[in-house]
Amino acid sequence: MTSVTRWWLIRHAPVLGMKGRLYGSRDVPCDTSNTAMFVALAKKLPAEALWITSQLNRAIETAAAIRAAGLDAPLPEIEPDLCEQNFGDWAELTWDEMEERSPKKYRTFWEDPARNAPPGGESFAEVVIRTSCALKRHTANNLGRDIVAVCHGGSIRAALAHAMGLSPERGMAIVIDTLSLSRIDNVEGGMLRGKGSAWRMLAVNHPPASPLPQGHS
Repeated sequence: MTSVTRWWLIRHAPVLGMKGRLYGSRDVPCDTSNTAMFVALAKKLPAEALWITSQLNRAIETAAAIRAAGLDAPLPEIEPDLCEQNFGDWAELTWDEMEERSPKKYRTFWEDPARNAPPGGESFAEVVIRTSCALKRHTANNLGRDIVAVCHGGSIRAALAHAMGLSPERGMAIVIDTLSLSRIDNVEGGMLRGKGSAWRMLAVNHPPASPLPQGHS
């Protein structure tokens, strides 16, 4: 029997006061004043779903703003494995400041930016590993359900890389805007003649105000 678990991946609202800076897993504030965007998202999302967010306030506040915009959804569970990438000593710096502070480490990082970690931080490849664990765990515990995850650009790129079997290098190239919606499904049986499971991608970086293509809801 085929069971489809539907993931709705939403990046948090725009952050405040960090233009040009790499904030990563730092708990920086976000702007939830654009009510129209949250109303548009609320109309797209399923009411009967498991909701999860990272532990960062910008994800939690974005989920709350969607619920306040008219969606009668449950309070989200906290899932730390969906947190944004930890940029360690480089958090809240500009790229120029990173190079000025540690030129050798900066050059080394750019030799393989998907797999090298910033000093004191984690690599994007490590984000893919922990995000994949969260996807597998929540899918296994909620087969056939809708799962709404409000998280981050890095963790959404990582989720899409896992679902599509992409390398970390390819996953990093995916553009994920704030408040965008991405959709992936896990199909247990059916796609592989009733054996095993497979992922399919239905939408990536979809703007809140644009209707999803027919069949993607």
